[in-house]
Amino acid sequence: MAHYRALGRLPRQRHTQMRDEDGHLFREELMGEEGFSSDSSLLYRRGVPSAITDSQVWELPDQSRRPNHPLKPRHLRLHDLSTGQCPVEGRRLVLGNNDVRIAYVVTGTDPSPLYRNAIGDECVYVESGSGTVETVFGVVAYRAGDYVLIPRATDHRWVPAEPSRLYAIEANSHIHPPKRYLSRFGQLLEHAPYCERDLHGPTETHQAEGTDVEVLVKHRAAGQVVGTRLTYATHPFDVVGWDGCLYPYTFNIEDYMPITGKVHQPPPVHQVFEGWNFVICNFLPRKVDYHDLAIPVPYYHSNVDSDEVMFYVGGDYEARKGSGINLGSISLHPGGHAHGPQPSAIEASLGADYFDESAVMVDTFAPLELGEGGIAVEDPAYAWTWAGRGPAASGEDGGPAVFSNS
Repeated sequence: MAHYRALGRLPRQRHTQMRDEDGHLFREELMGEEGFSSDSSLLYRRGVPSAITDSQVWELPDQSRRPNHPLKPRHLRLHDLSTGQCPVEGRRLVLGNNDVRIAYVVTGTDPSPLYRNAIGDECVYVESGSGTVETVFGVVAYRAGDYVLIPRATDHRWVPAEPSRLYAIEANSHIHPPKRYLSRFGQLLEHAPYCERDLHGPTETHQAEGTDVEVLVKHRAAGQVVGTRLTYATHPFDVVGWDGCLYPYTFNIEDYMPITGKVHQPPPVHQVFEGWNFVICNFLPRKVDYHDLAIPVPYYHSNVDSDEVMFYVGGDYEARKGSGINLGSISLHPGGHAHGPQPSAIEASLGADYFDESAVMVDTFAPLELGEGGIAVEDPAYAWTWAGRGPAASGEDGGPAVFSNS
């Protein structure tokens, strides 16, 4: 995120000496993206950031995935998913592919271990709860409705002030605002639905002391997601100051300004972030279409290049009435299959001028597979709700089913 910030103690010029009160030299660390060719920050440390004393395997929770085959839309009830209480180790994989993984956890109030995702950036949506994320850059507070953006390889830990429901979008790339919202120098433009003052970075440096400190590191080996427990000679939170354009921040959906039109607007107008081969959008309470003959709910659409994942987090989602979708639901509508509103929702929406609904959407440009967490809470009846009846023969989905679309 090309928006300069500085915190703590810094030398007047970069790459020059800075010493503590006893004359000891601080160690300068450049944390940068794309091999010195993109955003970066300079951190000044008391210790040596590469000084490790041990390396052991960290056995990750089940990362296996199953293809969406035979092809069909899916409904996953995340509020029925039992998770561990650790914000990091308690996550269960819901959906994923080789570009992005979506996991879910309901935390307790104990802090997580120190953690670093060395695969890609994380965008964690806070469905409920509050607390702080302590990072090498400082402390970031979070609350319900926040996206917490954590750059790749940032040491951090979650400190919930209360039990929190976290929807973790883990990329294999960086996550940033859409390029069409940015000037060629990186400023958010006037047509963007949010601006720099809506982004909240660390408010203070967070210094901690200690020796032989363990950090859980998620990384790649032989094309697989794996984990390592690295032990550091000194505490990673030994940064006395930093500056640059790379750091964690939060953005709350309350500060997003929905773009509306005379007729129904397509999903890209709701986009908030993007990564490699996926985008993140949010559908929020808003005025809807004002043409005399407008149909406020979406038209049927076949996203031939993408899978669409909707996580329903607030309000009453008009297009899904009669489908079983509720708060805490995920719908997966795969590429190669047309989808849209439940039939009765179309007529019911006519004349509406406002929708009270909130959802987080992830569109991927490679097929998504089901994680073990998603499989555990699938509603097998969802695929048949548009037709009002299910398979004629008993099988995976429990035999015949008939539905009301009211």
